[in-house]
Amino acid sequence: MFAVHLMAFYFTKLKEDQIKKVDRFLYHMRLSDETLLDIMARFQAEMQKGLGKDTNPTASVKMLPTFVRAIPDGSENGEFLSLDLGGSKFRVLKVQVSEEGKRNVQMESQFYPTPNEIIRGNGTQLFEYVADCLADFMKTKGLKQKKFPLGLTFSFPCRQTKLEEGILLSWTKKFKARGVQNTDVVRSLANAMKKHKQDIDVDILALVNDTVGTMMTCAYDDPYCEVGVIIGTGTNACYMEDMSNIDLVEGDEGRMCINTEWGAFGDDGALEDIRTEFDRELDLGSLNPGKQLFEKMISGLYLGELVRLILLKMAKAGLLFGGEKSSALHIKGKIETRHVAAMEKYKEGLANTREILTDLGLEPSEADCIAVQHVCTIVSFRSANLCAAALAAILTRLRENKKLARLRTTVGMDGTLYKIHPQYPKRLHKVVRKLVPNCDVRFLLSESGSTKGAAMVTAVASRVQAQRKQIDKVLALFQLTREQLEGVQDKMRVELDYGLKRDTHPLATVKMLPTYVRGMPDGTEKGKFLALDLGGTNFRVLLVKIRSGWRSVRIYNKIFAIPLEIMQGTGEELFDHIVQCIADFLDYMGLKGAQLPLGFTFSFPCRQASIDKGTLIEWTKGFKATDCEGEDVVDMLREAIKRRNEFDLDIVAVVNDTVGTMMTCGYEDPNCEVGLIAGTGSNMCYMEEMRNIELVEGDEGKMCINTEWGGFGDNGCIDDIRTQYDKEVDEGSLNPGKQRYEKMTSGMYLGEIVRQILIDLTKQGLLFRGQISERLRTRGIFETKFLSQIESDRLALLQVRRILQQLGLDSTCEDSIVVKEVCGAVSRRAAQLYGAGLAAIVEKRREDQGLEHLKITVGVDGTLYKLHPHFSRILQETVKELAPQCDVTFMLSEDGSGKGAALITAVAKRLQQARKEN
Repeated sequence: MFAVHLMAFYFTKLKEDQIKKVDRFLYHMRLSDETLLDIMARFQAEMQKGLGKDTNPTASVKMLPTFVRAIPDGSENGEFLSLDLGGSKFRVLKVQVSEEGKRNVQMESQFYPTPNEIIRGNGTQLFEYVADCLADFMKTKGLKQKKFPLGLTFSFPCRQTKLEEGILLSWTKKFKARGVQNTDVVRSLANAMKKHKQDIDVDILALVNDTVGTMMTCAYDDPYCEVGVIIGTGTNACYMEDMSNIDLVEGDEGRMCINTEWGAFGDDGALEDIRTEFDRELDLGSLNPGKQLFEKMISGLYLGELVRLILLKMAKAGLLFGGEKSSALHIKGKIETRHVAAMEKYKEGLANTREILTDLGLEPSEADCIAVQHVCTIVSFRSANLCAAALAAILTRLRENKKLARLRTTVGMDGTLYKIHPQYPKRLHKVVRKLVPNCDVRFLLSESGSTKGAAMVTAVASRVQAQRKQIDKVLALFQLTREQLEGVQDKMRVELDYGLKRDTHPLATVKMLPTYVRGMPDGTEKGKFLALDLGGTNFRVLLVKIRSGWRSVRIYNKIFAIPLEIMQGTGEELFDHIVQCIADFLDYMGLKGAQLPLGFTFSFPCRQASIDKGTLIEWTKGFKATDCEGEDVVDMLREAIKRRNEFDLDIVAVVNDTVGTMMTCGYEDPNCEVGLIAGTGSNMCYMEEMRNIELVEGDEGKMCINTEWGGFGDNGCIDDIRTQYDKEVDEGSLNPGKQRYEKMTSGMYLGEIVRQILIDLTKQGLLFRGQISERLRTRGIFETKFLSQIESDRLALLQVRRILQQLGLDSTCEDSIVVKEVCGAVSRRAAQLYGAGLAAIVEKRREDQGLEHLKITVGVDGTLYKLHPHFSRILQETVKELAPQCDVTFMLSEDGSGKGAALITAVAKRLQQARKEN
């Protein structure tokens, strides 16, 4: 018993002594946590350098865009071919992907050898060999009569400008075929296939790096997978990066997979302090000295050789094998990574070590075996540590891109070293989790690895291609040609003339209502005025003080809500509510007994017989109060004031908000003769020559015409550009068949058009995984303010996704891009239609005045114009294009409906006074 204990003690002591000896000898190979965090920071800096346009040429980590923009979503289906060139064997694979409610993949494959004379010979021969193997595969599998999409896994650094192209930057591993570097490998393969026209009919849709293939294979099984890592013959990683961070590729929308090519990390000297004499010796004896230095410290092609160099040095120093060296130990490549893995096995490791060393012609003692096993542990542990530090840098970048405190993600793993080494995965996982404690990482082993991945990339590319066609078909309906816009301009011009003439006015869709506003402010206006503003769900009462000569206006106002039951109750209830609000305001301002002139902004279509009379033609914007249409709203207001019997007001003018907008800007700029509203509703007014207005007596001077152009097209004249979505919005509105132009252009309806398109795209399976949420079915849920937010250039897709989540829409990154495109198409068309209508007006003003060139200002108001990031620019560009002889200045109105009403009242008072004096 004592002898057993003595033996155990002796063995433990021996083991400790040998481990200490090796630790001392390989001190520089043991990396502390502090060093790993430092390497992680260095790799993050290198990634940033690789992504920058200016810094990429000198970056060692090339961060190559792969043009893989989407991961599988489970809806992929069809048959695909895949080739995998890059390892010790070449593989051809047929993959059948079927949806069938569950993700289902069936594969048939064939391996072909890659002889040295092929991979180190002539490039043309290499690709001809690949084409021969593919032809053989299609023949033996009976696939000759079918056409297939094909994906090529090509495990070497390539620069891509699209998914189906790749310029080889450099060969790595054992490949050295001549004449391939700096050429497009896809074109070379396609040329080689021409010889087999009878046997091969394929479309090469994707060139994929093996690392990307790994990520895609795992992403098919786990949608959280957005990183791929290979630790095999070579080593590399890829991940999904935000497009906004990739300077090398046009566009900011969505994400793209970046092939880091991390094997070259340190080629610029960034890792010199951690490289050892053995790393330098190995590098000097390699096929590519000075290149792929990080890979040479990590991957399966080099670990065995590192171990051999260390053992040789230790033997020379008399620390192993009694100072004896065998001839085999001097031969490069005699120890392979499979030997390292065998020596590190948990129970049989020591026995394996003895056997491997004996095969090398050595006579190892027990102590030698323990020491050699520990050398293997240190070399492979350093490999796992270095991999973990670089991977931790990628995970940190992903987390920061998503602005998350904690990231949940999956890393797809592949490679022989990771698969066959007994301790490697466990070590890697542990170190990664220690370096990034704020990331919950799942490691998923790729099945059928990179080849299946290339088929998945091809399947996704096929799906995206088909979906893109369908989406583009829908978006094309909203893309108006120059010819169509000129058509709208011409038809608007015809309708304007119809509305002005006595005979055609009753049938005109553009009502061209005279407002009896005959003059613009001249700066002499002064006094205190009340203004009322009714045009939406809020009602405002204002006190406006105008100082003469100073063009100075001070405004005091209060906002009151109009409840839905009042909006849609009786006319008497509505006007009693308005008078109650006026009484509250006068009380609040201490003006109870004052008799002030009042201007009433009433933003609904009215027929006026004078400036203080306005007969409501019809309600719009959700108002439905009874007994109002066909009545004079000024009389209704006077009646309500009488019923209250508390105060009396001098109602001087009833005005439209559009006219108020023009007057407000006209107060600042005498060139302002047009008012435009682009908000909840859509309207325009302008100063017309009296001689053209047949509805009003007199030919002298000018009068403001309220076009009420929202009804343009109610006679079917623009049906050629209305879409099914416009028709659905119209049919579901409060006034079907009316205000068709307004329903294609105004803020009240744009969000609803977008909602109808999203429902249709979802039904076609192109959005939200084909699932229509209850919220999406709800009318009015997609407010126009969301269009402005979603289209903002400053808004990242993550924020777009958040807006969609608020609407109960669980969107992917790709969904968010499509939603943004839909919003852009709808708002762009609206701005162009506005521009075409406005071009008709300014051209009319130019012709009426007999001018070669017109200089005019347009006063503009409305949330759509003010808040949408692109609306105003597109509108202005359209006017410039369609009315090139008009120099149009756009001036933002400040409170047109309040201040404008007071100014109209002040001008009317001034003109009244002038008439009296005359």
